[in-house]
Amino acid sequence: MSNERIEGILAEFKNPAELLKAAEKMRDAGYKDYDCHSPFPIHGMDKAMGEKRSILGWMVGPVAFVMVIFGFLFEGWTSTIAYPLVISGKPLFSYQAYGAVAFAIMVLTSALTALVGMLALNKLPRFHHPVFYSDRFAKVSDDGFFVSVEAGDKQFDREKTKAFLESIGGTHIEELIAND
Repeated sequence: MSNERIEGILAEFKNPAELLKAAEKMRDAGYKDYDCHSPFPIHGMDKAMGEKRSILGWMVGPVAFVMVIFGFLFEGWTSTIAYPLVISGKPLFSYQAYGAVAFAIMVLTSALTALVGMLALNKLPRFHHPVFYSDRFAKVSDDGFFVSVEAGDKQFDREKTKAFLESIGGTHIEELIAND
């Protein structure tokens, strides 16, 4: 015996303009845990969905600032305290040469922070998403425009959500059922 549970509802739209309007209506209706899927980026979709600006820049910026200072200080410590060698009469603390390594450390740690931050903010890795239960969803990489509503959304009600998606122009509305 298999336990079936609903994971969400998927609705298809005809074109990008309809998908954009549907996103605005979903936002205005109070849905939060939904997503819009299209084969290409649609200008204005973030605003239509009510998405806020990402905090990723506020995560990467301070790391970059701290690490460029750390790189500079590390090289200074290395050349003046750990391995004080006078080469060609140059001073021990010749800071002019430290910029390249400090910059490289800053870029590396900023890139790693951006990667880890993006994965965390997007709740990844997620190895399987409920939309993959749909056979029609394969069109999204070619010419399909979809809205998926997760069952965990506070506004989610099986029948009301289906009726709402239909009222805003959704077609081929289907429940995403997971078999346990």
